[in-house]
Amino acid sequence: MINHKKTIAILFGGKSSEYAVSLQSAAAVIRAINQEKYNLFLIGIDPSGQWFHFKGEVSQIEADTWKSDAIPAFISPDPSVHGILEQSESGIFAYPIDAAFPILHGKNGEDGTIQGLLELAGIPCIGCGLLSSALCMDKDRAHKLAFLAGVNVPRCIKVDKIGTDEQMRQQAKELSYPIFVKPIHAGSSFGITKVVKEEELMSAVATAFTYDTEVILEEAIEGFEVGCAIIGKDKLQTGEIDEIELSEGFFDFTEKYTLKTSKIHMPARIDAETANLIKKTACLLYRTLGCSGFARVDLFVTPEKEIYFNEINTIPGFTSHSRFPNMMRGAGYTFEALVEKLIEQEVSS
Repeated sequence: MINHKKTIAILFGGKSSEYAVSLQSAAAVIRAINQEKYNLFLIGIDPSGQWFHFKGEVSQIEADTWKSDAIPAFISPDPSVHGILEQSESGIFAYPIDAAFPILHGKNGEDGTIQGLLELAGIPCIGCGLLSSALCMDKDRAHKLAFLAGVNVPRCIKVDKIGTDEQMRQQAKELSYPIFVKPIHAGSSFGITKVVKEEELMSAVATAFTYDTEVILEEAIEGFEVGCAIIGKDKLQTGEIDEIELSEGFFDFTEKYTLKTSKIHMPARIDAETANLIKKTACLLYRTLGCSGFARVDLFVTPEKEIYFNEINTIPGFTSHSRFPNMMRGAGYTFEALVEKLIEQEVSS
């Protein structure tokens, strides 16, 4: 019998500070995919950047022991291959694939690098493409485009390593404390520090520079943070709005994955008019930054109910309890149905 199932490559891991987060997201997605409908080809990328075809159990991905059942393999940039080259002891073998689903967070995965490779290879990418991935990962350029689209953005200043400490302090005087010091191209709040006085500035800048060569200083917005999940290409669908309630500090890496002192309310504790404005603004930003497939748009709401842009996550956390799937659950999607929808959007188009 001829096998008519589509073959989907799932990419996980990555040369990124968010490697461990990717393993958990990918394991959840793999379990959710209907393997009676799709063949899966699992590609693991280790923290050094080496690529492998993984053939073991999903639990090995979660435990980070997956490399014991892996063979060197990589996506060929040659469109005539339209797939993956596996390097075994007996030679190099080509495996065609119909689409690729990168479950890679942060640098070298969410920033357009993988998406560019897939574009060269002629392989459809499930999720945002090269340009939108690169723009959304760049906090400086994303804010500038949001501002040009008419969306409020926090006042911010970009700094680099060329400037002296004193020059950076002088630049920061244009802003009002507290300010956030952020690496421009990092995710999961890695390297971000909330600075409440000038004496803390340079230490925070030094921390941010360990994650990136460019850093942004951004005024804190009074109010609270909300998120809006969006799926779609031509026609967009939003999930329910969620709200982050903080008791102290900010929503850093620890809070995102432990909720030690914070809570996430889904749906958000807002009125219908504000919710509609958030969804409208989120869809505008999704279009402005060229997003496609799916993304999570993060915004701030001030006490006066003004909406400010924070960032767009083009590959948000994807475990069954992560924010993006929970928001889409509010729109009627189970986790399995959501994963099916995202794949179907690409392979049936």
